[in-house]
Amino acid sequence: MPRTVQLRRYNVKPHLLDEFLTWWPTRLVPAREAFGFTVESAYLNRETAEFTWAVSAEGDADEFRRLEQVWADSPERTVVFEGIDGWNDSVVIALVEQLV
Repeated sequence: MPRTVQLRRYNVKPHLLDEFLTWWPTRLVPAREAFGFTVESAYLNRETAEFTWAVSAEGDADEFRRLEQVWADSPERTVVFEGIDGWNDSVVIALVEQLV
């Protein structure tokens, strides 16, 4: 079964970085996994507060987008993001293909 990977890059506000790094693995990752996603990797450039992670799901791009919409519309996502406001200065999100 093919997997589709989405790369997500956040420029986190530096003064909120530690709070974000506590929240992400304890709240967001388990919630995403409950919806059929797998976190493939996560990297932090602490100097620039740039956080990059890859999340995947079984199936093609259309299936990934369908799962992403189910997640986006879910009450579980609403709960995970309660009280979260403005952690990121910018976000870049795109489906990617693995080359190596």
